Amino acid sequence: MMKTMRSSRWIAALCAGTAWLGVAAAQDAEPSDMVRGGLQVVQLVDQGKAGELWDGASPAMHKRVTRDEFSAQAARSRMPLGAPQQQRTWVQINRQVLNSPDADTAGQYISVEYEARFSGKPEGTAHELVSFRLDPDGVWRFSGYVVR
Repeated sequence: MMKTMRSSRWIAALCAGTAWLGVAAAQDAEPSDMVRGGLQVVQLVDQGKAGELWDGASPAMHKRVTRDEFSAQAARSRMPLGAPQQQRTWVQINRQVLNSPDADTAGQYISVEYEARFSGKPEGTAHELVSFRLDPDGVWRFSGYVVR
């Protein structure tokens, strides 16, 4: 029941633009929750709601990029790809600790990589990388999106 409640809070919060996953520590992050959360992120990008993602993102992301810059970057990276053609498949999850003198960006990160086909890229797949940061309050928050 707890896992289901946590997943429900994650999805509801993400859709409301407050992107959080209520877990106490990095070792408590369920890979399946991170994969589902990442899918919610890419779906919001699909819908042109990158600004809403930024609103609920980690303060570390707010420090790196403004809302307008992030929205424009997401739109620019996705426009040439066209619409997604199938359900995305996650291909890997990575954990990383970033050591930095800047306490706002240092910390634990989890990135989920997805493979997807898009209408504007018929010759192959694109890879989307969604990152989350464990903020000092013990909450995983959205912290980045890129297309490769």
